[in-house]
Amino acid sequence: MVSYIWAFLIIIGLIYSFFSGRIEVINKSILANATEALDLILSLLPIIVLWTGMLKIAEESGLLDKFAKLLNPILSKLFPDVPKDNKALGYISSNIAANMLGLGSAATPAGLKAMSELQKLNQKKDTATTPMITFLVLNTAGVTLIPTTILALRVAYNSGNPEIIILPAILATASSSIAGLTLDYFIRKKKKKWK
Repeated sequence: MVSYIWAFLIIIGLIYSFFSGRIEVINKSILANATEALDLILSLLPIIVLWTGMLKIAEESGLLDKFAKLLNPILSKLFPDVPKDNKALGYISSNIAANMLGLGSAATPAGLKAMSELQKLNQKKDTATTPMITFLVLNTAGVTLIPTTILALRVAYNSGNPEIIILPAILATASSSIAGLTLDYFIRKKKKKWK
């Protein structure tokens, strides 16, 4: 649906620029913004590659398994319907670790694998389960300790003090996680009362 909206907006913009006689503005804008987008991608790429590589090293060395065991008491409370030895909890831990490093792109594969494992436990394949919803809340509002992508953007645009964003990012993401998980908990409790 979003792609249709974007296509509609682009077509309207092109039609307007054609009839208003400002088609050269569109051409200049496309060329300038394409160059700027490529420069931005190239400046972000080394940082994303570095942290994704660090995450892969942590996975290969068993550090993520230790992190998963460390998180196990918390995850067992958040996901009581998921068996303790299920692969989903390991993938959820990997997703949390990547999100803590501010690496949404590295968190995505672990998140997809976690959802796939949670779907295997699902009795109604066309309906999201409570653990799936809780994981979605946790993934969306996850705590970020090092906002890597934001730091990279601030460095790319020559911020005078790029690291000033770290504390506000921690506070904002911790607050959103607490609020989201609290709401999820109360909705879960209310849902059980309705049954």
